[in-house]
Amino acid sequence: MERTLLNIYHIMEDLPFNFLGLEQKYSGYQKARFIILPIAYDVTTSYQPGTRFGPEAIISASRFLELYDEELKIEAYKIGISTHSEMRPNLESPQQMIKEVEKIATKILSDRKFLITLGGEHTITLGLVKAFKKFHRDFSLLSLDGHLDLRDKYEGTKFNHSCVMRRIYEEKIPILLVGARSLSGEEAEFAKRQKIKIFYATDISKKSKWQQEVLSSLPTKKIYLSVDLDCFDPGIMPSVGTPEPGGLSWYEVTGLLFNLVKAHQIIGFDIVELSPNCANKAPDLLAAKLCYRLLGLCVH
Repeated sequence: MERTLLNIYHIMEDLPFNFLGLEQKYSGYQKARFIILPIAYDVTTSYQPGTRFGPEAIISASRFLELYDEELKIEAYKIGISTHSEMRPNLESPQQMIKEVEKIATKILSDRKFLITLGGEHTITLGLVKAFKKFHRDFSLLSLDGHLDLRDKYEGTKFNHSCVMRRIYEEKIPILLVGARSLSGEEAEFAKRQKIKIFYATDISKKSKWQQEVLSSLPTKKIYLSVDLDCFDPGIMPSVGTPEPGGLSWYEVTGLLFNLVKAHQIIGFDIVELSPNCANKAPDLLAAKLCYRLLGLCVH
């Protein structure tokens, strides 16, 4: 039957508002393996605000994804994906928000669930990592990001999105940064002094075996993955707080992830910094498909 605009509206009304629009059989919390935690937090974004609307946009777009993954050859949703109620921002302080993120993430992890978080600005990753530390002794953080986020302090706070990797480093979690193409002198000096491994986008563009180098640089088998969507080139991902030119392609990112799961175990991941634009929905769908692809890779 031809899918008219009216038909699309009817489909939208019929689909539950959860990740992938799943029926209760596949979306109930108790039986689900994967939990989607939306966090609508957007307080310290520097350039284009709006990341608080990112989780809702990703979930909305996900309801129109095909449930069969053409590359993985599976229907990963059948293992159970439950969408948690959206976590609203605490505006008291960034520190308090991080504590609340840690608390809710700890509860989900204590239920032995695989946690996937949708942001929201990148600051939330600190609270998530603090929670994961309670359940995993030895893991590294792989960050795909157009920026280093290694500032000690920015705009009057140490808990700005531009400082999140600095705070995580202070948690004694090994970090590996991939896709960066914008940084301050302070960050460059800190990374050099602390010998933090960075794969800049400009170097990636000149190497054929950069993925192997990334994977061999990870010091642990267990990996927490954080994807700031500005790691992608703004030609395909303009809807971010700070769209930096010269980013990664869809196949560069997904190719790295395919190889990552062959030798490492992803223990959890977040996708952050979508700042949706009502005139261009393609970035919303990209973020939703990336989430489902990653989820499928974690099923294997």
